[in-house]
Amino acid sequence: MKHWSVILGWLLFPIFAHASCKVVDDVGNKIHLTHPAQRIISLAPDLTELLFEAGAGKHIVGVMRGSDFPHAAKTIPIVANFNSIDIEKILSLHPDLIVVWAEGNRTQSLKKYGIPIYYSHHRQLKDIPYTLQRFGCLAGSEKTARQAAEIFSHRYKLLRSKYADKKPVSVFYQVWLQPLITVTKQSWINDVLSLCGGKNIFANLKGVAPEVNIEAVLMANPEVIIGSKTKQDWRKFWKNWPQMQAVQNHHLFNIDPNLIERSSARVLQGADEICQVLNSVRD
Repeated sequence: MKHWSVILGWLLFPIFAHASCKVVDDVGNKIHLTHPAQRIISLAPDLTELLFEAGAGKHIVGVMRGSDFPHAAKTIPIVANFNSIDIEKILSLHPDLIVVWAEGNRTQSLKKYGIPIYYSHHRQLKDIPYTLQRFGCLAGSEKTARQAAEIFSHRYKLLRSKYADKKPVSVFYQVWLQPLITVTKQSWINDVLSLCGGKNIFANLKGVAPEVNIEAVLMANPEVIIGSKTKQDWRKFWKNWPQMQAVQNHHLFNIDPNLIERSSARVLQGADEICQVLNSVRD
C-alpha cells in the first residue's frame, strides 16, 4: 500500500508543482493563481484569439461581442460589448480570471468582487509572445503557449530581416474616417509600419489612437494611406485632395482590420500584407 502511495505521489507531483502561477500584467499588477484558471472571461476579441492560441480556449466561458476567431469563439456566451459589460452575467459564470484590454474596458466595478483581472496593453509586436506565455501559465497550458510564442517570434524575425534595409516610406494609417482616427508609437500598428519600413506621420502624437484633422494629413503629405476595409470605399474621400502624394500616385490601400487592428497572432499576416504594399510603392 505504501508502495502505491509513493508512486501516486510522484505521478501527481509534476501537476501540483506547476499548478501555481505568478505573472505581472502590462500595467504592473501582480497576479497569483494557486491553480490554473478553469473559467476565463475575455473582454477583447484579440485577447480571445490569444487565449485560444495559448491553449486556453476550452476554459473561456464569456467573451466580448466581436470575438469571432477562431470559429469556436462564436459559440461562447457574450458578456460585454465595446461600451458596456454585463456584470450580473459575468458573475453568474463564476470566473476565476478576467482578461481585459487596459485602454478600452470599464472594469472598475469588477474589482470589488475579488476576481483576478489581467490587463493587457500591447505597444509592440514583441509583447504578443510574452502575453501568450503568461496566458499559458495562468491557464496551465504552458507547452502550447510556448510553442505558439516561438512560432510568432520566428515569423516576426523573418519579416524584420526581410525589410530591415528598405527605403523609408511615409504612411498615414487611418483607423476611422469620420472622425479621422489614426495611431501613434504607443500602438502595435505603428510597430508594424516600422517593421515594414514605413514612417508613421503621426507617431509622436499623444495617446494611442488620437483624432486628427484633414489639414494635418495634407501638411504631412504622406506617400501612402492605409485604411480599414469597410462597406464604404473611404478612398473616394481622399480623391478630393489630388495634390497629396498618396492620391496622385494612387497609393491608397485597404487592409482587413481583423489582421492589423487586433493584436493577436494573426497580426503578422496583416504585417506581411502591409510590407508587400509598401514594397510595391518602392518599385
